[in-house]
Order: sequence, then structure tokens, then C-alpha cells
Amino acid sequence: MNTLQTSDYIVFLIYFVIVAGYGLWIYNRKKAESASSKDYFLAEGSLTWWAIGASLIASNISAEQFIGMSGAGFTLGLAIATYEWMAAATLVIVAVFFIPVYLKNKIFTMPQFLSQRYNETVAMIMAVFWLLLYVVVNLTSILFLGALAVSSISGINFTVCMYALAIFSIIITLGGMKVIGYTDVIQVFFLILGGLATTYLALDLVAQNNGSSGVLNGFNLITSQAEDHFHMIFDKDNKNFVDLPGLTVLVGGMWIVNLNYWGCNQYITQRALGADLKTARGGLLFAAFLKLLMPIIVVLPGIAAYVLYKQEVFTTEMLVNGEVNPDSAYPVLLNLLPPGLKGLSFAALTAAVVASLAGKANSIATIFTLDVYKKIFNPNASEANQVLTGKITIIATMLLAVVIAPHLGIEKGGFKYIQEYTGFVSPGIFAMFILGFFWKRTTSSAAMFATIGGFILSVVLKFLPEWTDLSFLYPAGFAVNVNGVYEIPFLDRMGFVFIFCIIGMYLISILENRKGVNPKGLEIDSSMFKTNTGFTVGALLIFGILLALYTVFW
Repeated sequence: MNTLQTSDYIVFLIYFVIVAGYGLWIYNRKKAESASSKDYFLAEGSLTWWAIGASLIASNISAEQFIGMSGAGFTLGLAIATYEWMAAATLVIVAVFFIPVYLKNKIFTMPQFLSQRYNETVAMIMAVFWLLLYVVVNLTSILFLGALAVSSISGINFTVCMYALAIFSIIITLGGMKVIGYTDVIQVFFLILGGLATTYLALDLVAQNNGSSGVLNGFNLITSQAEDHFHMIFDKDNKNFVDLPGLTVLVGGMWIVNLNYWGCNQYITQRALGADLKTARGGLLFAAFLKLLMPIIVVLPGIAAYVLYKQEVFTTEMLVNGEVNPDSAYPVLLNLLPPGLKGLSFAALTAAVVASLAGKANSIATIFTLDVYKKIFNPNASEANQVLTGKITIIATMLLAVVIAPHLGIEKGGFKYIQEYTGFVSPGIFAMFILGFFWKRTTSSAAMFATIGGFILSVVLKFLPEWTDLSFLYPAGFAVNVNGVYEIPFLDRMGFVFIFCIIGMYLISILENRKGVNPKGLEIDSSMFKTNTGFTVGALLIFGILLALYTVFW
């Protein structure tokens, strides 16, 4: 089962040749136009709206989505799609309110924003923090989960898969953001096509197992046979409430997860920072529409696998060390694909991993070169020297990831692992950005309090159930009984920490302003947030679709 046939290798080779060939063509066509560091890191002014949108999705969707969200679909059902659908709403908000602030103030990196808005100390601390987070957690986990997924589907040795993914990613990344941006369009094409092929197979398999055929019959069957898997909002008595705590996914911590990820994250915003406002907004809107489609590719296969598992179609295949492992759902389905089609889906998964690795490595190189190397080690670095430093950084960080990846040990529940532990820092960072944007009295001391204090409180709330009884929070829906212990769901923890950070920042800023502190506000006026007719219509359409989806699947 876990092997590729000749036709699969041919399909995969076609994918590889197309991506590598197109990337080389873009590189040769563009390299003579500009040799500036901003052009290399940001593809300044050369990415179209569709390239920006496709690149955003390609960088976002990786093995943790394909494997982890399908696994969550197996366990939680459609409710996990809230991460994708709320991201669509978030992208519209980022396009309207965040991107204009960055572009108006000529912000190219997140540490640059912190330097301009607060001071160099805050900027440098956060630059180092982001580099550590991106290299040790994000880049490494993408490589680890990607290699694990590719290995489980192809039967190729894990270490070989890891090195192959790292090398392919380096080749793409060394071309700069232009090559990444435009090759991501090809990556997204394969990602969606291969993903749809897997969804088609899964739904058709459900239909065939019940004496019919076709995708629509399969979908109707999973909605009837796994009705409990088609509710977006959980009651507090639901065993999965701890992962998706009711209305919090609509009005609570889910917003912090998404706004921090899509609006305050170098890895993501970098795609739009080199464009003009209209193009950047168009790209974000396109990405929002693609986000609406993602659950079809990454969630439905997991629900179909759950139905098939209940019907004992592949009972043993879902077992790992004698226990059901939901993260096995997607690889099991891929291994049922016929030759050729399996190669296409294998290419889709590889495309998702490579695009994410390339995007993350480019962001690491950008922050290190512009915010650390140029400020500390070589303030007079030439444009050519900055580009070379960026390329060296890309190779060095990928080598580090290869060394660290085998020791991660997050084979199970990778998506939840990444979401929860990134959430330790998200509330403080988002509070620092949002008040820095829209309240000119915010001080650098307040920003440091949000970053450090937010992290400390996140850790305290994580371990608080071990120290005291939190059952009094249960009636309000802020705690759930897990193995006899009342625990605060991590999305609720993020909401509490965010409110704590905002209040603390407000009080510190008010106190410091009384002492004559003069914080540095940004250039903001209401005209920045006006949108053209096309964008407004697209945004309203997205919110209308979301309203319909949540109404139908409430």
C-alpha cells in the first residue's frame, strides 16, 4: 500500500519539472531588473494580486493542515473548519485595517514596525524572539510533519524525505520572493487539484460502501451517518468542547489566533508588503475566497474516513501502537488512490510542504538580514551584501531545521500542538500591535509588558488546573471537565490573556504619559481604510457565504 508506482513517479516528476522550470524562468527574467534587497526579500512591486493570494495560501497550507486538520475532521468534524472560515473573515479585516497602516508607514518587516512605533530595544528583542520561534518551532515542525506525511504515503525513508524537502525548498527560496510568489501559483494549483482528488475518492468510497456511487451521494451519506460531525458550535457538554469552546470560535480567542497570524506575522504579511494598496488588498481578498474552499480539501476527507472507520472499512489501518490515531486518516485515504492519481495527491502534499518551508525560510532571512545583521553587524552593508547574507541565512536555517526535526516527537495531533503552543505568545503580540496601530499614547514599556506578561500568564493559566479547582468556571462555559480535572480551553485562555494585556498596557501607558513620556504614533487617517467598489462587493460576498455556512451547520 505505502508505495508509489511508475505512473505516480511520472506525475510527480512532471510537477517537479514544472515548478523548478517555471521558477528558473522567473528568476532569469527578473534578476536583471533589480538587485536591491527589498526586491529580493519582498519582490517589490512585481507580484500580482493573484500571485499574492496564491502565495498566502501556499505558505499557510502545509502538512499540519492536510494531516492534522483531516485528523481533527475525523475526531471533531466540520467544526475544525472554523480555523479556515474565520481566517477568510480575518483576511478581509487585515486588508482593510492592517495593510494600509503598514504600507502608509513603509513597513517592510515586523521588527521594523516595532522599532518605528516603540523603540529599538523592543524591536531587537522581538526580532530575536521571532527568529527563534520561526526556526526552532515553525520551520522545524513543518519539515518534520511534512517528511513524516510524505514518508508514510510513499514508503520512502523519513530521513531521505526530510533532506529532499529541505533541498527542494532551498532551491526555490534562493530565487527570492519573486520566484517564491510565482511558483506558489503552481504549487496551489497542484495543492487544490490533488486535494480535490483525495476528497473525491473519499466521498465516492463512502457511496460505494453503501451501494451507490458519486460524490454527492457520498456527501449526503456522511452528513446522515455522521450527523454529529456537522455542527460548527459545540455545547459545553460536548467531549470536544476543550478544543473548540462554543461561541469562542466566533467572538473570542479564535479572532486572536487569526488576527495575530494573518496580520502581525512576517511569514504571511511579507507577501503584501512589497505591493501597492490595491494589489495587496486584491491578493488578500483572493486568499480569503480560497480559504472558504479549504475545508473541502482538508476536513471532508477526515469525516469520510470516520464514517468508513465506523463501517469497519479500514479498522486496522487507523491504528498506531494499538490505538486509533486520527492523523492516520489522510495518509490511509491517499494510499487507496489508484496509480497516477496517488502521484498527483503526493505532489499536492509535497507542494504544500515545500511552499510553506520556502515562505518561512524567506521570512527568517528577511528579519535576520534587515533587522539584525544590518543593524548590529554591518550597518553599511551594500545591497548585494544583504542579498548574499539572506541566501546564507536560508541555507543555515534549513540545515538547523534538518538537525532539530528528528527530535521533535509530535507525530500525533500536530495541528493542535502548533495552535496551542503558538497561543502562548499570540495574545501579547497581538495586543502590542493593535494598540500600537490605533492608540498613539501606547508606550514601549506597555509593549514589553504585553509580550513578557502575556507569556507568563499563558503559562500560569496552562498549569492552573493542577494547582486549584476551576469548577466554578464551568457554569459560564470557561472550563471543561477533562479526566476529572476542570481545564480552561486554550482558546479561552488566549482571550483572558489578551484582555489582561490590553488592560495592563492601558494602565502603564496612562501612567507613563503623566510623567511626560512621548510615545511615537503612526500616520493614520480615516481615508486609508476606504475600499474600492470591487473589494467591497467581494468582502460582502465572503461575509454572506460565511453567514450561510454557519446558519446551515450551526
